[in-house]
Amino acid sequence: MTTKDLVVYDRDPASYRHWTLTVDGGVATLTLGVDEDGGLRPGYKLKLNSYDLGVDMELYDALQRLRFEHPGVGAVIVTSALDRMFSAGANIYMLGQSSHGWKVNFCKFTNETRNGIEDTSRHSGVTYIAALNGTTAGGGYELALACDEIWLVDDRSSAVSLPEVPLLGVLPGTGGLTRVVDKRRVRRDLADVFCTSEEGVRGRRAKEWGLVDETAPPQQFMDRVRARAADLAAARPAPPAAEGVAVTPLARRADADGYHYTFVDAAVDRAARTATLTVRAPTEPVPADAGAIRAQGMDFWPLAMARELDDAILMLRTNEAEAGVIVLRTEGDAALVLAADAALAANAGDWFVREVIGMLRRTLARLDVSSRSLFALIDEGSCFAGTLYELALAADRSYMLDLPEEEGRPTAIALSDMNFGPLETISGSSRLALRFAGDAEKLAELARHAGEPFTALDAEAAGLVTFAPDDIDWDDEIRIAIEERAALSPDALTGLEANLRFAGAETMLTKVFGRLSAWQNWIFNRPNAVGEEGALKRFGSGSKPDFDWKRV
Repeated sequence: MTTKDLVVYDRDPASYRHWTLTVDGGVATLTLGVDEDGGLRPGYKLKLNSYDLGVDMELYDALQRLRFEHPGVGAVIVTSALDRMFSAGANIYMLGQSSHGWKVNFCKFTNETRNGIEDTSRHSGVTYIAALNGTTAGGGYELALACDEIWLVDDRSSAVSLPEVPLLGVLPGTGGLTRVVDKRRVRRDLADVFCTSEEGVRGRRAKEWGLVDETAPPQQFMDRVRARAADLAAARPAPPAAEGVAVTPLARRADADGYHYTFVDAAVDRAARTATLTVRAPTEPVPADAGAIRAQGMDFWPLAMARELDDAILMLRTNEAEAGVIVLRTEGDAALVLAADAALAANAGDWFVREVIGMLRRTLARLDVSSRSLFALIDEGSCFAGTLYELALAADRSYMLDLPEEEGRPTAIALSDMNFGPLETISGSSRLALRFAGDAEKLAELARHAGEPFTALDAEAAGLVTFAPDDIDWDDEIRIAIEERAALSPDALTGLEANLRFAGAETMLTKVFGRLSAWQNWIFNRPNAVGEEGALKRFGSGSKPDFDWKRV
């Protein structure tokens, strides 16, 4: 792929074609008015506020700006600029012409963006209200489900629906079904009726079934929604020192070798089908005071690093589909990383630091759910300490060089407070807790050694790394491990990794992403969906799909 063909995720309000963000005191409004001719790729029109990846890129950018530039906002209204139409969901013509990988990654990014809404609600106390001022179908309703409250206009015609099964024959695979029963707790039998009804459910019945929270007639609808949002915003204390911090553009350089940033480098070896993600420690101490941290803004190392890592993950996902193994490396001074973690922990009550921790949490979660094999290599010059050790915990395997002191600088890893909860996975547990199956005694023992270096053999004995080869075996063992992994079936590996990465009890989000990895991969490959006579190919043609009726 040439650099001119790259898909990039950079957006800013001046370039938005589909969303409008307005802020009035403690209430913000995100208005969806999709430009029909503004598709990310040619060949389809985004009618009826249907969306593609480009629409979600703008939404992701808007959510970032709300977090960092508008800390005084306590409630966000998500609504539509169209009359009697909120959103028809994902654009079916776009899906019909997209490759399998594009469809699945589009659905994954869409769901991660919605997860971000829920993450902000849970950790920052911002309430999101979906103001459905018209028909709301498929992915449009899935967006509403990510909000804390759903209001539906009661105009005798507007309905909410998940019509993919009766209308299209493709599973609602980006969280809709799971959120209906797990989040909104709709009875399973009612959910079955709802999800097999092309016309959906309107007004009073939608509220009775739990599909929406409130209804209002058209003449009162937006006034009542705004009044509710104002009450919710007033109930949330405004953060102290609530002047926002501008979200500045990322400094990314893309070339034939990969994607390069200040603190992150993603080097791609296309012949070997691998990528190496190297994350660098700060080069100087970070501020310890909340005011000085805010003054650094987007240059504050934990935030700058997280933004670059997030972008690098997305660039690899979207533009480097064959790089199936990601090698995770770190460089720099562990003491500076541990000091940065201490600053985060000491100032966690500050609104800006809270949002920085949130960015770290969501970025690491994006790595967790990426369908790539992750190998962490801990060797000379590595800096797997505290927050950066989370990369090793996210890896499917970790290798740590056992280097005697007389032969060089021995490798070491270290833990910090950030490893024991703030950077939780989508399962709601820390990566350490997942690693040790929630063993409280083991976690307490590790916590007592926070800040202390673990040598390779100590780390292996403590279960903090997978293997600790010596310098004689290191090169061959690493080479063979990566080559063997890259030679395995990518489909089988996706299934394996999705099953192993989130041990223990399921949560709504582990279900969502497990099903994205398995069910949707399967369904989007089946002739019933993507065959020449399948649902996505026949949609809009006037001809019904020709299904293979055998149940598998």
